[in-house]
Amino acid sequence: MTPALGDDWAVGPDGLRQRRAARVIVLDDADRVLLVRGHDADQPERSWWFTVGGGIDAGETEVDAALRELREEAGLALEPGDLVGPVLTRDAYFHFFAETCRQQEVFFLARVDGGHRPTDDGWTPEERDVLDEMRWLTTAELRAETREVFPTTLPDVVDALARGWDGTVRHLGVQHDDEPSDPEELGSSTG
Repeated sequence: MTPALGDDWAVGPDGLRQRRAARVIVLDDADRVLLVRGHDADQPERSWWFTVGGGIDAGETEVDAALRELREEAGLALEPGDLVGPVLTRDAYFHFFAETCRQQEVFFLARVDGGHRPTDDGWTPEERDVLDEMRWLTTAELRAETREVFPTTLPDVVDALARGWDGTVRHLGVQHDDEPSDPEELGSSTG
């Protein structure tokens, strides 16, 4: 039997499971980004890269959730002042555990030195079932990656943030992660 989504996923008025999530684009001093690779238990052959982060618990702020997720998923203990932003938002639709889900995501930026070695010590048993690895990747490596990367514009976003955040929150709008992206849409969403 396929495990169910966690308690932080509520059924919305449209019948889809949804939640709010805080994510962090973590860059090191070589402008590599720390990403997690995971898969769906219902589609183990499909694997993708994504930023550190997860659901915002009841009573938790976006910043608190981002910091908690950094500790739990990557063993990285940062302070609120270490986060920049939010730098990016999007509404992501995707299939997971045989359900269509909607996740309202807010992304922060964090800079750390290249000596941080991510650890999966804080992963829950449920996360261990679907998370495969963590790795520092350059944007060139991301662009050459044969697995999916979410959001799909992440290499362009990382390149822009590596040059310095200009204070503008990028809104990527609604993205359907299980559908091919329109190249024209990608070009307009990174500007």
